[in-house]
Order: sequence, then C-alpha cells, then structure tokens
Amino acid sequence: MTYSGAVKVGGPADVHELSDLMISKVAVGPMDNNAYLLRCRATDEQLLIDAASEPATLLRLIGDDGIASVVTTHRHHDHWGALAEVVAATGARTYAGKYDAEGIDVVTDVPVEDGDTIRVGRVELTARRMVGHTPGSIALVYDDPRGHPHVFTGDCLFPGGVGNTWGDPDAFASLILDVETKLFDVLPDETWVYPGHGKDTTLGEERPRLPEWRERGW
Repeated sequence: MTYSGAVKVGGPADVHELSDLMISKVAVGPMDNNAYLLRCRATDEQLLIDAASEPATLLRLIGDDGIASVVTTHRHHDHWGALAEVVAATGARTYAGKYDAEGIDVVTDVPVEDGDTIRVGRVELTARRMVGHTPGSIALVYDDPRGHPHVFTGDCLFPGGVGNTWGDPDAFASLILDVETKLFDVLPDETWVYPGHGKDTTLGEERPRLPEWRERGW
C-alpha cells in the first residue's frame, strides 16, 4: 500500500518502505503526537523517535526485536511521556539535544550536538539543532543514497509553518532562520517531512510559503 502518513490515535501505524530503511509512523494520545520507528533493512536494528505517550502502543509497534535507541526531539513532556517505560522494557540508549537534555526526566545517555551522526544499523541520521521552539530541539535528516532525503522535525516544522514560539519575536527569528538555513537551503524539494504532530509534508510544498511565514511572524 502507498504510504500517506495519515494516522490517528488508536489506529494502525502507516509504514513507509524505503530501500534501506522502514519507517513506521503511529499516533498516540492525549496530544495526538507522532512517534516513528525506524528499522534498518540490512541489520534489523531499530530506533524510536519520540516515546511520546502510550508505552503499550509503542512496545507493540517495537515488537520482540526491541530497539537499540530512542531519540527525543525536544524537552516538552508530550514527546517523552512514555520514555521511562520504553527504556525500562528495552534497555535502549537515549539521545536528545544537548541543550534540552536537562528538561527531560530520563537520563540522556548521548547528548547530541548540531551535525552529530546517529546510527540505526547501517543507516546514518544527521542531527540539526533548531533553536526557538526550545533551546535544544533537534531535527534528524536521513539522506537516502537511493532516493530523496527524509527529515524528522519534531515540533520545529509542520505543514503550514514553523513550531510555536509563543509570540516571542526573537525565538521566531531564530527558529525560522535555522529551518531555512539547515533544511530548506540545503535539501531538495522532494525531501519528505515527518513532523511531531499531524500530517506529513515536503519541503517543496512548504518552500513557497516561507515569505508569508516571515511576514506574519509565526
């Protein structure tokens, strides 16, 4: 079946099958968060992005093979509410942005800096720090050697705009600058965007709207 990225709380995962990586997207409540399970097709090693909520749902998705690691995109509780339970059940290493780690109530084994590489099996993800929604949010870029890039943006980029900066003009200016320079300026229109909530998009779909976002200030 064709991947759409349209998932709902209580519903099944949607699976995006790439040449070297399988991406399973599931929605969990109560804030309709997205969690993403990445599986290297060569090694079967797995990595979870955002153990947001509903540990039982996430552990069913993970299955008996377990996970090697969990990456938390940022410090807001709705993105790591199930982290303690998932780590206790799997023994997974924990990753988070260095400047957000102190706001996460589970020890971060590997604090992540801008440009760091996180591996799942033979697949490499590049972390990009995005300042504005939180001080240490990270997006994860998978530059598929057999296709177009894929980026997991947490709450930094959505269809229709960047993440919430609560009316703070400095935070907005920082976030949109990082989104533009670290994503839009270096990745092609075909880049698939997997956000922390809601539907997926592409950079090409959002690129024409950047001037509008800057003008409105959110």
